Amino acid sequence: MMVSVPTDDQANATGKKDKPSKLPDPPAPPASRRARRRMTGKERREQLLDIGRTLFAERGFEATSVEEIAAKAGVSKPVVYEHFGGKEGLYAVVVDREMRQLLDMVTGALTGGHPRELLEQAAFALLDYIEQYTDGFRILVRDSPVAQSTGTFASLISDIATQVEDILGHEFKNRGFDPKLSPLYAQALVGMVALTGQWWLNARKPEKSEVVAHLVNLAWHGLDGMEAKPRLIGHRRS
Repeated sequence: MMVSVPTDDQANATGKKDKPSKLPDPPAPPASRRARRRMTGKERREQLLDIGRTLFAERGFEATSVEEIAAKAGVSKPVVYEHFGGKEGLYAVVVDREMRQLLDMVTGALTGGHPRELLEQAAFALLDYIEQYTDGFRILVRDSPVAQSTGTFASLISDIATQVEDILGHEFKNRGFDPKLSPLYAQALVGMVALTGQWWLNARKPEKSEVVAHLVNLAWHGLDGMEAKPRLIGHRRS
């Protein structure tokens, strides 16, 4: 007995059996997941430093916690300890970086010329740093909680004053003043600029160039009219 095989037309007429449908492709992972990759140790360290710098500037050392730093970085607390040993270690690195940044800016600005121009260069350098690295300056003007001889704003000012001291010492010799007093005057001048900088950090008025002009006006004309042997006019002598 022969069995007839239906033609294509007959199959279509009687209802062709559908082929199994293809399974849909799995959904693509979110773009964020596709782009995410594991940070290198160096990248993670820089991330933690940036986050710590921001938090220390906003809240200060005491009010900033390791938990908060880790949470903002999206890591666990042990990662912070692994890189810095704790909050103190992270803070010390942040402060050291800011000190070097400011010192480099001041040193690089002192390109020479007339002594009055040198005063202008130093004042501009400090105010430039305050303007460009505001968070860093806020950190530096706070007392460092890290038990070390360096890392405080006072020690930084002392380093800058040492450079100014050499300039003043040379100028004192030319004017017949005692060069041994140049450290005293250097501290006074740099301290004046630094304290004015702290005030300008929040005031931001008048304009930077005007602040520098007034600072140099006071410093230069004070130096210009100095007495070789200053005397007291009051009754007190000690």
